[in-house]
Amino acid sequence: MDFLFLLALHVDANRNQAYYLSPDVTKIDDFLGNVDWRSRWKALPEPKRFPRFLAGLYAEQMQSLNYLPVKFESMKQVRSDVRNLPLYHLALFSRHSLAFEYWKEVLKYSTPQLPLNLSD
Repeated sequence: MDFLFLLALHVDANRNQAYYLSPDVTKIDDFLGNVDWRSRWKALPEPKRFPRFLAGLYAEQMQSLNYLPVKFESMKQVRSDVRNLPLYHLALFSRHSLAFEYWKEVLKYSTPQLPLNLSD
């Protein structure tokens, strides 16, 4: 079974980093299935990038379930139209390399996200 995850790490985790670093908050613990992530975060050299760190840990957790390794660079970043800020990443997880060949082909034809035109 293949999974295509929307990792809303810039929209949520990046904005709420200080909140999630509190030991009383377990949302990231639950997301990762790991309570030791804070010590790994603190041990990183500067500059630290919270979304990238969490995406990497999530990919490690999927690899521990026998999914193929996924690098952060292979995740498709989606940015906002207004300020061109990162919003989220799409990450493919599979146990077969053929899925990644299809993913690469799909990404060749991807275009930047179009505006929703909600004011119309």
